[in-house]
Amino acid sequence: MCGIFGIIKKNDSIESKQLDSITRLLFKLSESRGKDASGLAVVFDKNIKIIKSPIKASNLIKTEEYKKLFLDKPIFALLGHSRMETNGSFFNNNNNQPIIKNNIVTIHNGIIVNDDNLWKKNKDLKRIYNVDTEIINSLLSKYLKKGNSVQESIKKVYSKIEGAASTAFIFGELNCFLLATNTGSLYILENKDLIIFASEKYFLKKIIKIKFKQSINNCKITHLKPNNAYLIDLQNLNKLKFSLKQTKDNKSRTDYQVKKRKIIVSQPFKMVIPKKIDNKKDTQEINNLIMQHYQHIKKKVDHLKRCTKCVLPETMPFISFNKKGVCNFCQNFQEHKLKKINKLTKILDQYRRKDGKPDCIVAFSGGRDSSYALHYVKNVLKMNPVAYSYDWGMLTDLGRRNQSRMTASLEVEHILISADIQKKLSNIKKNVLAWVKRPSLGTIPLFMAGDKQYFYYANKLMKQMDIKLLFLCECPLEKTDFKTGFCGVPPKTDKKGRFYAISFKNKLKMAFFYLKEFILNPSFLNSSLIDTLSAFKSYYFIPHDYISFYDYVKWDEKEIDKTLKEYNWEFDPEINSSWRIGDGTAAFYNYIYYTMSGLTENDTFRSNQIRSGDIKRADAIKLVNDNNQPRPNSMIWYADTIQIPIKKTISIINKTINLISKN
Repeated sequence: MCGIFGIIKKNDSIESKQLDSITRLLFKLSESRGKDASGLAVVFDKNIKIIKSPIKASNLIKTEEYKKLFLDKPIFALLGHSRMETNGSFFNNNNNQPIIKNNIVTIHNGIIVNDDNLWKKNKDLKRIYNVDTEIINSLLSKYLKKGNSVQESIKKVYSKIEGAASTAFIFGELNCFLLATNTGSLYILENKDLIIFASEKYFLKKIIKIKFKQSINNCKITHLKPNNAYLIDLQNLNKLKFSLKQTKDNKSRTDYQVKKRKIIVSQPFKMVIPKKIDNKKDTQEINNLIMQHYQHIKKKVDHLKRCTKCVLPETMPFISFNKKGVCNFCQNFQEHKLKKINKLTKILDQYRRKDGKPDCIVAFSGGRDSSYALHYVKNVLKMNPVAYSYDWGMLTDLGRRNQSRMTASLEVEHILISADIQKKLSNIKKNVLAWVKRPSLGTIPLFMAGDKQYFYYANKLMKQMDIKLLFLCECPLEKTDFKTGFCGVPPKTDKKGRFYAISFKNKLKMAFFYLKEFILNPSFLNSSLIDTLSAFKSYYFIPHDYISFYDYVKWDEKEIDKTLKEYNWEFDPEINSSWRIGDGTAAFYNYIYYTMSGLTENDTFRSNQIRSGDIKRADAIKLVNDNNQPRPNSMIWYADTIQIPIKKTISIINKTINLISKN
């Protein structure tokens, strides 16, 4: 889930000034994949110098420590990392990459999901850090010490780990450079004197365009495909490519010259760890506060008038009932008719690539619907997809682990574009704190405004990769019309049923609603406003020329859950559902919607399932009651992540005059 790159060169094949320039460009490009921390390791004749800090790459390259690295000669190789925090806080610089342990320097893109189990099984290994990458170093060192070759050792490592791992290694005692991947998220540019690798092919194409204009014909970009490795001798640049899955190596064992180099680490920017709100210490008190109010509200919710056909309550915006008690949503319901799969096949035939290169992009949130779609596109439709994700900080660790499981198992390249997450979290915090000053059901979507640039970056990625086909994987039953309904906008989609399409008149109506709310509550006029306006534009105005996966493939909850279990997909023990478990905002905003209106996403979702004939009303009522129960642990995670005092916030929500009291 990070950006990694590296350069290996023959002595004097490239001047230090140009090497510095290429490294700066690679850092700037890689920053799109992570802005929480950055690091660089440079290999000299007698030492390996490393700088890393909890700052983004564009700031690291401005430091004096960075500049000094390119004054020493000769430089044999370097590797860089731009980090998005997953396991291990980036405030602890030991968790930032490159990771140094047992005289091995490692950079890693991905998440190892079974690292805890591997530590337990290998009791001879000592854990020092909190980052998952550490287990890779420890296992690799263990196998090397037992007399295995570099090839044999890295194969053993990849046979043990689970999850996505694209890695690069330099050794303090071996004169070689190692690349390995189980997802194919590595590309290599090379000529006779130089090798450059990066997480994305686009980065290397930019390098060629900007830095190698005169020698473009001499540069070749190759893809290191899933479950393959590349071993490079630093003495002569001899290369060995081999499979990570081969049990017996057909090639002869390769041993490398012992070359002892001292590893020197410096931290050019020492960040003071901020004092943080720790809501977890009050878990029991918070749990009681939430559950007691929930039980109080539930008694009122249970007495709300509901549609006799679906389960929508009378508090649903723009709802009305006929004499039989059937709501207008049921009366006007149009079944989502599937298009014929052979029509999709004909469309796909236009995009299939016989050369094995990626031919489509799957919008991949890590949730159940996109996870199943990625499986189906690869295994059933036999396409060669790239998974695309936009991480704005509200994807939970569970969601990220599921992304890693799926991409590793399916051997699919995963391009994750990271927002400036710390900035995004700050914006969410400002909007939540503004909201509690004047609670309004219509302004709750401002908590989620930061994720809407998803579409902007999807379009940008399609251009960069020259891929014309993108699958959008939204479940057609997940219509949350009540969110815009509380803004005074009636529920209506375009003829294709897309959620983001509303009439121009209603877009203006929504804009005026928010303008009025901003005037009434000036606290919303904060630094997040530009982000919010950008989100509105991205969601409602830029082109969305995608194929909706579930227009052709039936959405079947049982089939989806069954399939995901085959991938060891992780379910949240706090909720009896696989829906929204990777979304860090859902537990919080659904609690507000429930306590203030007696209505959540679960009510609209299960009602659509009834109308589609997927479940009976009695089953839907039971599911809604189960799914609408609060998730205190998830709410505490949310509060800790954006740094708000959850007890105080919940108390304000609980005291707010609500729609239920009016009915």
